Amino acid sequence: MLTSHLAICHPFLSTLGKYGAVYQIRLGERGRDTKGTAFVVYEDIYDAKRAVDHLSGFNVGGRYLVCMYYQPAKFERRANAEEKKKELEELRRQVKAKKQQLANNANQTE
Repeated sequence: MLTSHLAICHPFLSTLGKYGAVYQIRLGERGRDTKGTAFVVYEDIYDAKRAVDHLSGFNVGGRYLVCMYYQPAKFERRANAEEKKKELEELRRQVKAKKQQLANNANQTE
């Protein structure tokens, strides 16, 4: 399946190379959040900047490209926010259970 995808994208690969030496191309996985994405790594950051500037909005096979830089700090903040959200939900669950327990105890003493 990967070879057929690369055969379809082959003309576009030469377009990526116009902006500089491509170090790596990774395709997103079908069953995950990265479905339909590709991660292109250039050897030089200035080449990557030129590619992002020129290829954003480029039409490939009837679909438009959305190009952006990978920002590890931004993704780390998102992961931390999701972790804190889970912690908050757990605390809410614990408080709700405690309130229920207190209400049950109050009903039993009456």
